[in-house]
Amino acid sequence: MTLDPQAKLVLDQIKKANNPPKSELSPEKARKIAGTNHPLEKPEVGRVEDRTIPGPDGEIPVRIYTPHGQGPFPALIYFHGGGWVLGDLNSSDTSCRLLTNGVNCVVISVDYRLAPEHKFPAAVNDAYATTRWVADNASSIEVNPNCLAVGGDSAGGNLAAVVAMMARDKAGPILSYQLLIYPIVNYNFDSNSYHENATGYMLTRDSMIWYWNHYLHNKDEGNHPYASPLQADDLNSLPPTLVITAEYDPLRDEGEAYAKRLKEAGVPVVFTRYKGMIHGFFTMTETIDKAKEATQQAVTALKKAFSK
Repeated sequence: MTLDPQAKLVLDQIKKANNPPKSELSPEKARKIAGTNHPLEKPEVGRVEDRTIPGPDGEIPVRIYTPHGQGPFPALIYFHGGGWVLGDLNSSDTSCRLLTNGVNCVVISVDYRLAPEHKFPAAVNDAYATTRWVADNASSIEVNPNCLAVGGDSAGGNLAAVVAMMARDKAGPILSYQLLIYPIVNYNFDSNSYHENATGYMLTRDSMIWYWNHYLHNKDEGNHPYASPLQADDLNSLPPTLVITAEYDPLRDEGEAYAKRLKEAGVPVVFTRYKGMIHGFFTMTETIDKAKEATQQAVTALKKAFSK
């Protein structure tokens, strides 16, 4: 399929901005550019609270979105994208609000530590610690501890997948679902989609190499299942999963390979490739219709998971 016209418009606007490639920037400069691109839309939710919670190496900032009505509610712990180097609580603000309202659940968005200042597994440890904290402190934030899910986009999808594995490996908390939106799941740059979509579709092969180089201490860490879930020997006993990929995305093939391996391990999986779409489209609900469609798919999947 050809590139979606709305996605093409986004790419044209990015090209017009004429910013240098991330691979030529320092993390600080890349963050400054990324910080100007947050969506303006802010759907109203019942309540939003910014706070910190205890982490393995200091306080972790979180943003808690609570829907209108009376709890306890199901909960989604959400991890933003940005290649473990970029992003913050504002990056996924609109998506978290839409999920809060659509699912009628509490969403806990996590401002995990970023690389290269904090390399692997700092983000992983923050992500798991937050999930554990939500389970242990559920009543204080109007959450039903028996209805917990994890989710995220891109690097956040990586963290969600890893947290699901850690929750299984560490005997808790029990998760009802994982929402993986074009997740990074493999330290490998040689898939067909990496070569087909190496340049021209926002996320590039060079920028993914840049992200991984900042995230890892060394290449060997890329083989660890908590960095590359696709390389895990055992994917059994993981929660039901929705995997969303984009056709024009270097990460397409690894996300789809992960969905296939989960299914082979007996995990209930729904997988959708959004035709004509680019990496990052899920958060572009202001400009891309298929972002609204994907959000609704996520809402429907989470509501179904939480109703069981």
